[in-house]
Amino acid sequence: QVQLVESGGGLVQAGGSLRLSCRASGTIFIINAMGWYRQPPGRQRELVASITSGGNTNYADSVKGRFTVSRDNAKNTLYLQMNSLKPEDTAVYYCNAAVSATISGRYYGYWGQGTQVTVSS
Repeated sequence: QVQLVESGGGLVQAGGSLRLSCRASGTIFIINAMGWYRQPPGRQRELVASITSGGNTNYADSVKGRFTVSRDNAKNTLYLQMNSLKPEDTAVYYCNAAVSATISGRYYGYWGQGTQVTVSS
């Protein structure tokens, strides 16, 4: 089994910054793509940013230039640096990872429990 635990959420004023972390633990051989998603109140979950094992990144248009996704493969940890935060960034943020437990095994997707980010105007 694999567990993803997010941290770093909280309340911040508009224009402020937060850094989210997501650490994966458990039976892990390799982690492929990792990503951050968010679910604003009353809306569907959406992709914020993703990063491959090789470091290639992808961002939602709404966060480009403000958010930076990174990972530390040695620590099985994913990060999201969020700058110039806006009230519309308020959401529960979830991390996701594609994990294989063996060298020849298939990948399974796992989700963290989510961390609340609230941006006040």
